[in-house]
Amino acid sequence: MKNSERVDVLEIRIPFRDIDMMGVMHNAAYITHAEAALAHFWRHRPQLEGEPLFSASRIECRLHQPLQLDDVARFTVRIDKIGGKSIGFNISVDKSKRQMAEIEMIWTAHDRETAAPIALPEDIRDWLYQYLP
Repeated sequence: MKNSERVDVLEIRIPFRDIDMMGVMHNAAYITHAEAALAHFWRHRPQLEGEPLFSASRIECRLHQPLQLDDVARFTVRIDKIGGKSIGFNISVDKSKRQMAEIEMIWTAHDRETAAPIALPEDIRDWLYQYLP
């Protein structure tokens, strides 16, 4: 795996473990790699004491063209929406400047003790705004 210089981009070479009997990447692997790109992006957020827990409340994957063994794929994280208690992410999967797939994820903020949905902290919200298109 190759980390790029950009916070919102992660490039990977598709490994053999992600390839099915048809010679293309497993559907679930798109989501796994999109989550890795999102984790790479999320590491750069402002660190807050008592930060809420975040969990995926929705994941949708649209496949346009299959990736294959040793393809170099570029996963680019974009902020789609910043809600009161949630964040919408759109992860574009590209190979040689062609979009291969799109993954949409919505994360919801939860209280650490009660697990109830809570408002996004202002510091995180402010940080996210710089990534809105």
